[in-house]
Amino acid sequence: MWLVTTLVVFYTARYIAQRLQNPIVNPLLISLLVIIPLLIWLKVPYETYFEQNKWINALLEPAVVALAFPLYEQLSQIRQKWKVIFSVCLIGSILSMVTGAGIAVMMGADSQLTASILPKSVTTPIAMAVAEQVGGVPSVAAIMVIIAGLFGAVLGYPLFRLLRIEAPIAKGLTMGTVSHALGTAKAAEEDFQEGAFSSLALVICGVITSILAPLLLPVIMYLFG
Repeated sequence: MWLVTTLVVFYTARYIAQRLQNPIVNPLLISLLVIIPLLIWLKVPYETYFEQNKWINALLEPAVVALAFPLYEQLSQIRQKWKVIFSVCLIGSILSMVTGAGIAVMMGADSQLTASILPKSVTTPIAMAVAEQVGGVPSVAAIMVIIAGLFGAVLGYPLFRLLRIEAPIAKGLTMGTVSHALGTAKAAEEDFQEGAFSSLALVICGVITSILAPLLLPVIMYLFG
C-alpha cells in the first residue's frame, strides 16, 4: 500500500513540477509535505512505512554507482582541471562545516547538536557516520542533510541565474558541494555535464568531511563558543 502511495505521490509531484517549471515546486518537497502529514494522520509507524518501501531504498546503491557513467564521459576535463576541482571541494567542505556549526554554536546549541549539524552538506550515509564519530546524533544529522539538500535543489539554479553563472563545472561543483545527492539530482536534470561534476564533488566532499570533521569541531566550538 505505502509503496504504491509513495510512487503515486512522487510521480504526481514530478508531473506538477515539470508543468509549472518553478524551482520551489520540488518533487521531493511536495512528496514530503503530502506523505508525512498522511502518516501522522493515519498513525502509521515509520517502521511500517519503511518496510513497505525497502525496495526503493535498495535502489539507492545502484543509483549512486550509476553516477560513475557521466563521470567517465567527463574524464578528460577532470584530468585537466583536477586542481580546481579539489580546491573548490576542499574550500566548500570547510566553509559548509564552519558556517553551519558556527551559527549553531552562536545560537546556543550544545556540542551534541553542533556535531549533528556539522556534516549537513554531505550525503546521508556519510553524514550519519561522521555525526556519530564526533558525538552527534545520526538521525538529527540525516534531517539536516535533507534540509540542506532541499535548499540547494530549490534555490541553487535561481541563484545561478541571478548571478549569471553559466559554466557547467561551476554549477555542478557548487551543487554537489553544498547540496549532495539532492543537488546532484537537480543538476543532472538540467545538464549532463553539471550532473557529472556535481556527483564528483559529492564524493570528494564526503571524503574531505570525513577526514576534517573531527579536527574542525573543537576549533569551531572554541572560536564561536
